[in-house]
Amino acid sequence: MMRAVTGLNEARDGSTPSPDALVGVQKLAALNSNTATRHILDGSLYIYRTLAEALTYRVADVLEYADFKEDFINKIGKYNVSILKEISDLYIYDFGVFIELSPDEEQQAMLEQNIQMALSKGDINLEDAIDIREIRNLKLANQLLKVKRKAKQEQDEQREMQKQAMVAQQQFKSQEIASQAALQKIDAETQSKMQYKQAEIAFEIERNKNEAQLKAQLMEQEFQYNLQLRNIDGQALANREQAREKSKSERISQQNTEQSKLITQRKNNLPPQNFESNEDSLDGFDLAEFEPR
Repeated sequence: MMRAVTGLNEARDGSTPSPDALVGVQKLAALNSNTATRHILDGSLYIYRTLAEALTYRVADVLEYADFKEDFINKIGKYNVSILKEISDLYIYDFGVFIELSPDEEQQAMLEQNIQMALSKGDINLEDAIDIREIRNLKLANQLLKVKRKAKQEQDEQREMQKQAMVAQQQFKSQEIASQAALQKIDAETQSKMQYKQAEIAFEIERNKNEAQLKAQLMEQEFQYNLQLRNIDGQALANREQAREKSKSERISQQNTEQSKLITQRKNNLPPQNFESNEDSLDGFDLAEFEPR
């Protein structure tokens, strides 16, 4: 009956637990007992908190109004009294009197489960897990777990952004190097084509120059040949004219001779004269051979 009234069952005090009860049943029984005695725990926490607040008020009042102020100073020391004087003007809210319970085994196991899950997913580091386990306040531990997880996510995102930036920078450098190589290749091809074109132009100029020089030589030689032919033609014409004049002179001289002979024949009554000569024959043939027989 006392257990039913107070809420302290066998699972809570561990006096006579049933050996056949399962672990889950024992935990549920302990949880029910904790719920039944929750008001006692809340009351004790309220007493502790109000006592701490009253002590803060009392310390300030002792330093301000108490008759045993000097005895109090002698007992705690002047240095500690100077510290208390600095905080005597603070309000109760400034002291921040809060009472938090240490987590029980179930809450600690749940926190450890959250830590292990965060570690398995890579949301926190091992150092973060150690810092979280050292905190006795369950609420603060969970808050720190959230902060560490968020910080790790931001750190991973920043690292990923840096990685992407490095990859993009490497790709940009690779593209820049490829562009420079392509430009150098194009430049080399252009230089090669220009050199080939220049060599082709120089060869064409040299060929035209040689052709012009050869044509000039041929024209000069042709001019010399033409000049020689003209000289030969002129010499032949002069020789022909000279031969013509010579033949004419010889004919005139022969005519004069024949006339003189005719005159002498008439005067002296001589026989007829034969005026034919070997020059009247063609190629050694006498003209008499062509007379009819």
